[in-house]
Amino acid sequence: MMVDRNAPVIAVDGPGGSGKGTITQMLARKLGWHLLDSGALYRLTALAALRQGVSLDDEEGLVRVAAGLDVAFEPTPEGEPVKVILAGQDVTADIRTESTGDNASKVAVIQPVRDALLQRQRDFRQAPGLVADGRDMGTVVFPDAPVKIFLTASAEERARRRYSQLKGAGVDVNIDALLEEIRVRDERDMNRSAAPLKPADDAQVIDSTGLSIEEVLDRCMAAAGQA
Repeated sequence: MMVDRNAPVIAVDGPGGSGKGTITQMLARKLGWHLLDSGALYRLTALAALRQGVSLDDEEGLVRVAAGLDVAFEPTPEGEPVKVILAGQDVTADIRTESTGDNASKVAVIQPVRDALLQRQRDFRQAPGLVADGRDMGTVVFPDAPVKIFLTASAEERARRRYSQLKGAGVDVNIDALLEEIRVRDERDMNRSAAPLKPADDAQVIDSTGLSIEEVLDRCMAAAGQA
Protein backbone atom coordinates (compact mmCIF):
# COMPACT_ATOMS: atom_id res chain seq x y z
CA MET A 1 0.00 0.00 0.00
CA MET A 2 1.39 3.37 -0.99
CA VAL A 3 2.05 6.06 1.59
CA ASP A 4 -0.33 8.99 1.15
CA ARG A 5 1.28 12.18 2.44
CA ASN A 6 -2.09 13.91 2.19
CA ALA A 7 -3.98 11.33 4.27
CA PRO A 8 -5.28 12.88 7.50
CA VAL A 9 -3.64 11.91 10.78
CA ILE A 10 -5.02 12.06 14.30
CA ALA A 11 -1.97 12.13 16.57
CA VAL A 12 -2.75 11.01 20.12
CA ASP A 13 0.03 11.54 22.64
CA GLY A 14 0.18 11.37 26.41
CA PRO A 15 1.63 9.53 29.38
CA GLY A 16 1.07 5.86 30.14
CA GLY A 17 -2.27 5.14 31.80
CA SER A 18 -4.03 8.11 30.22
CA GLY A 19 -6.23 5.83 28.11
CA LYS A 20 -4.46 6.35 24.79
CA GLY A 21 -4.44 2.69 23.79
CA THR A 22 -8.17 2.24 24.31
CA ILE A 23 -9.13 5.57 22.75
CA THR A 24 -6.97 5.19 19.64
CA GLN A 25 -8.45 1.75 18.97
CA MET A 26 -11.98 3.09 19.40
CA LEU A 27 -11.24 6.03 17.09
CA ALA A 28 -9.71 3.77 14.43
CA ARG A 29 -12.71 1.40 14.57
CA LYS A 30 -15.26 4.21 14.48
CA LEU A 31 -13.58 6.06 11.59
CA GLY A 32 -12.44 2.97 9.67
CA TRP A 33 -8.87 4.33 9.65
CA HIS A 34 -5.48 2.66 10.00
CA LEU A 35 -3.89 2.36 13.45
CA LEU A 36 -0.31 2.85 14.62
CA ASP A 37 0.85 1.72 18.08
CA SER A 38 4.28 3.37 18.00
CA GLY A 39 5.27 2.03 21.41
CA ALA A 40 5.37 -1.53 20.05
CA LEU A 41 7.87 -0.85 17.27
CA TYR A 42 11.11 -1.35 19.25
CA ARG A 43 9.77 -4.64 20.61
CA LEU A 44 8.77 -5.65 17.09
CA THR A 45 12.20 -4.76 15.72
CA ALA A 46 13.91 -6.89 18.37
CA LEU A 47 11.53 -9.81 17.79
CA ALA A 48 11.79 -9.61 14.00
CA ALA A 49 15.60 -9.41 14.16
CA LEU A 50 15.89 -12.58 16.23
CA ARG A 51 13.42 -14.41 13.98
CA GLN A 52 15.47 -13.38 10.94
CA GLY A 53 18.75 -14.43 12.55
CA VAL A 54 20.02 -10.86 12.94
CA SER A 55 22.16 -10.26 16.02
CA LEU A 56 21.19 -7.42 18.34
CA ASP A 57 24.81 -6.26 17.97
CA ASP A 58 24.48 -6.00 14.18
CA GLU A 59 23.61 -2.32 13.72
CA GLU A 60 23.32 -2.50 9.93
CA GLY A 61 21.15 -5.59 10.15
CA LEU A 62 18.89 -3.99 12.76
CA VAL A 63 18.44 -0.87 10.62
CA ARG A 64 17.44 -3.09 7.69
CA VAL A 65 14.93 -4.96 9.88
CA ALA A 66 13.48 -1.74 11.30
CA ALA A 67 13.09 -0.12 7.90
CA GLY A 68 11.37 -3.17 6.44
CA LEU A 69 9.08 -4.17 9.32
CA ASP A 70 6.06 -5.97 7.86
CA VAL A 71 3.62 -5.07 10.61
CA ALA A 72 -0.03 -4.19 10.98
CA PHE A 73 -2.06 -3.10 14.01
CA GLU A 74 -5.70 -4.14 14.29
CA PRO A 75 -8.20 -2.69 16.78
CA THR A 76 -9.72 -5.18 19.22
CA PRO A 77 -12.77 -5.07 21.51
CA GLU A 78 -12.55 -2.59 24.37
CA GLY A 79 -10.22 -3.60 27.17
CA GLU A 80 -8.00 -5.83 25.04
CA PRO A 81 -4.54 -4.86 23.76
CA VAL A 82 -4.21 -3.93 20.11
CA LYS A 83 -3.68 -6.97 17.87
CA VAL A 84 -0.18 -6.96 16.36
CA ILE A 85 0.50 -8.84 13.12
CA LEU A 86 4.15 -9.35 12.12
CA ALA A 87 4.80 -10.91 8.71
CA GLY A 88 1.30 -12.37 8.74
CA GLN A 89 1.57 -13.84 12.26
CA ASP A 90 -0.22 -12.70 15.41
CA VAL A 91 2.60 -11.71 17.80
CA THR A 92 0.46 -9.76 20.31
CA ALA A 93 1.57 -11.99 23.19
CA ASP A 94 5.14 -12.48 21.95
CA ILE A 95 6.05 -8.80 22.06
CA ARG A 96 4.83 -8.46 25.66
CA THR A 97 7.28 -10.96 27.16
CA GLU A 98 10.00 -9.76 29.52
CA SER A 99 12.78 -11.01 27.22
CA THR A 100 11.38 -9.07 24.26
CA GLY A 101 11.18 -5.98 26.46
CA ASP A 102 14.82 -6.41 27.48
CA ASN A 103 15.87 -6.83 23.86
CA ALA A 104 13.82 -3.79 22.84
CA SER A 105 15.71 -1.61 25.32
CA LYS A 106 19.00 -2.66 23.67
CA VAL A 107 17.65 -1.82 20.22
CA ALA A 108 16.18 1.52 21.29
CA VAL A 109 19.55 3.09 22.15
CA ILE A 110 20.89 2.71 18.59
CA GLN A 111 20.32 6.04 16.82
CA PRO A 112 20.30 4.69 13.22
CA VAL A 113 17.57 2.25 14.29
CA ARG A 114 15.58 5.12 15.81
CA ASP A 115 15.97 7.04 12.54
CA ALA A 116 14.78 4.05 10.50
CA LEU A 117 11.75 3.60 12.77
CA LEU A 118 10.88 7.28 12.47
CA GLN A 119 10.50 6.82 8.72
CA ARG A 120 8.71 3.48 9.20
CA GLN A 121 6.13 5.22 11.41
CA ARG A 122 5.53 7.85 8.75
CA ASP A 123 4.95 5.07 6.24
CA PHE A 124 1.75 4.16 8.11
CA ARG A 125 0.17 7.31 6.72
CA GLN A 126 -2.30 5.84 4.25
CA ALA A 127 -5.81 6.64 3.02
CA PRO A 128 -8.42 7.00 4.33
CA GLY A 129 -6.51 8.17 7.42
CA LEU A 130 -4.33 7.18 10.40
CA VAL A 131 -4.82 7.24 14.16
CA ALA A 132 -1.34 7.31 15.72
CA ASP A 133 -0.78 6.40 19.39
CA GLY A 134 2.46 7.47 21.05
CA ARG A 135 4.41 10.05 22.97
CA ASP A 136 5.81 12.22 20.18
CA MET A 137 3.33 11.67 17.35
CA GLY A 138 2.25 15.32 17.19
CA THR A 139 5.60 16.88 18.00
CA VAL A 140 8.06 14.76 16.00
CA VAL A 141 6.54 12.04 13.81
CA PHE A 142 3.54 13.87 12.31
CA PRO A 143 4.07 17.58 13.06
CA ASP A 144 1.66 18.45 10.22
CA ALA A 145 -1.19 16.26 11.55
CA PRO A 146 -4.45 18.21 11.24
CA VAL A 147 -5.65 16.89 14.60
CA LYS A 148 -3.38 16.55 17.63
CA ILE A 149 -4.70 15.32 20.95
CA PHE A 150 -2.74 15.19 24.18
CA LEU A 151 -4.57 12.80 26.47
CA THR A 152 -3.63 13.00 30.12
CA ALA A 153 -4.91 12.20 33.62
CA SER A 154 -3.63 12.81 37.12
CA ALA A 155 -0.87 10.51 38.35
CA GLU A 156 -3.25 9.30 41.08
CA GLU A 157 -5.92 8.40 38.53
CA ARG A 158 -3.44 6.58 36.31
CA ALA A 159 -2.09 4.64 39.30
CA ARG A 160 -5.64 3.67 40.26
CA ARG A 161 -6.37 2.42 36.73
CA ARG A 162 -3.15 0.43 36.61
CA TYR A 163 -3.85 -1.01 40.06
CA SER A 164 -7.33 -2.17 38.99
CA GLN A 165 -5.94 -3.65 35.79
CA LEU A 166 -3.20 -5.62 37.56
CA LYS A 167 -5.49 -6.74 40.38
CA GLY A 168 -7.96 -7.96 37.79
CA ALA A 169 -5.16 -10.01 36.25
CA GLY A 170 -4.39 -11.59 39.62
CA VAL A 171 -1.18 -9.62 40.23
CA ASP A 172 -0.43 -8.55 43.81
CA VAL A 173 0.52 -4.86 43.63
CA ASN A 174 0.90 -1.86 45.91
CA ILE A 175 -0.84 1.31 44.73
CA ASP A 176 1.66 3.63 46.45
CA ALA A 177 4.54 1.91 44.64
CA LEU A 178 2.66 2.24 41.34
CA LEU A 179 2.07 5.94 41.95
CA GLU A 180 5.76 6.53 42.66
CA GLU A 181 6.72 4.57 39.55
CA ILE A 182 4.39 6.70 37.41
CA ARG A 183 5.74 9.95 38.86
CA VAL A 184 9.33 8.89 38.21
CA ARG A 185 8.51 7.87 34.64
CA ASP A 186 6.67 11.14 33.98
CA GLU A 187 9.64 13.13 35.24
CA ARG A 188 12.03 11.16 33.03
CA ASP A 189 9.82 11.35 29.95
CA MET A 190 9.13 15.08 30.26
CA ASN A 191 12.76 16.00 30.79
CA ARG A 192 14.56 13.75 28.29
CA SER A 193 16.61 15.56 25.66
CA ALA A 194 15.17 13.69 22.65
CA ALA A 195 11.45 14.15 21.94
CA PRO A 196 10.34 15.00 25.51
CA LEU A 197 6.76 14.15 26.43
CA LYS A 198 4.76 17.35 25.98
CA PRO A 199 1.71 18.56 24.07
CA ALA A 200 2.34 20.00 20.62
CA ASP A 201 1.71 23.75 20.55
CA ASP A 202 -1.49 23.17 18.56
CA ALA A 203 -2.67 20.07 20.44
CA GLN A 204 -6.01 19.82 22.19
CA VAL A 205 -5.33 18.71 25.77
CA ILE A 206 -7.97 16.36 27.16
CA ASP A 207 -7.77 15.46 30.85
CA SER A 208 -9.52 12.11 31.29
CA THR A 209 -9.46 12.25 35.11
CA GLY A 210 -12.99 11.56 36.30
CA LEU A 211 -14.33 11.00 32.76
CA SER A 212 -15.83 7.79 31.43
CA ILE A 213 -14.23 6.25 28.35
CA GLU A 214 -17.35 7.25 26.37
CA GLU A 215 -16.97 10.88 27.46
CA VAL A 216 -13.32 10.89 26.40
CA LEU A 217 -14.23 9.30 23.06
CA ASP A 218 -16.90 11.95 22.47
CA ARG A 219 -14.35 14.72 23.01
CA CYS A 220 -11.83 13.02 20.73
CA MET A 221 -14.46 12.47 18.02
CA ALA A 222 -15.36 16.17 18.23
CA ALA A 223 -11.69 16.96 17.65
CA ALA A 224 -11.51 14.38 14.85
CA GLY A 225 -14.23 16.26 13.03
CA GLN A 226 -11.54 18.76 12.09
CA ALA A 227 -9.41 16.15 10.27
